[in-house]
Amino acid sequence: IASPFMLVTAIAIKAYDGGPVLYSQKRLTTGGRVFKVYKFRSMIVDAEKKSGATLAKKNDSRITPIGKFIRKTSIDELPQLINILKGDMSVVGPRPLLVEYLPLYSKRQRHRHDVRPGLTGLAQVKGRNGLGWEERFEWDLRYVKRISFRMDLYILVETVRTVLKREGIHSEGCETMEKFDGKR
Repeated sequence: IASPFMLVTAIAIKAYDGGPVLYSQKRLTTGGRVFKVYKFRSMIVDAEKKSGATLAKKNDSRITPIGKFIRKTSIDELPQLINILKGDMSVVGPRPLLVEYLPLYSKRQRHRHDVRPGLTGLAQVKGRNGLGWEERFEWDLRYVKRISFRMDLYILVETVRTVLKREGIHSEGCETMEKFDGKR
């Protein structure tokens, strides 16, 4: 089902500037193990090397016009289907976070790594990037404690609604989510 969207997106990204279609970044999976998460590239080539920033601010000039569209529609996340097939991720679970955040978690927050990270999760349908970090962790931990097939179905249905309504895409001041600093 996702193949036509992925093909058109890949062609558009390549045609825009000739750079790589995919972007990979180290993230954490079950037990805090590191893996590479794949996304469609939404920024200019080598954006992190040029600015040193890993997170985009609102109206960030590093984001390409195609990148703005694929982020708004969440198409940039579709290559994570590769991560699901590889077993690094699940369809539903807490979103995989940056490796640099691991030392900043409280003992309780580390339990989000008791299950595989997901393409979508409870925090995404409860506010997505519009949530603060503390609230996001609470939804992730609630999912880990109450994981069930029924909850996964609920999250999948709500994900479709959330993506179609384009809710919670941005946090205040950031294109996606502000950096986690470990403060509780």
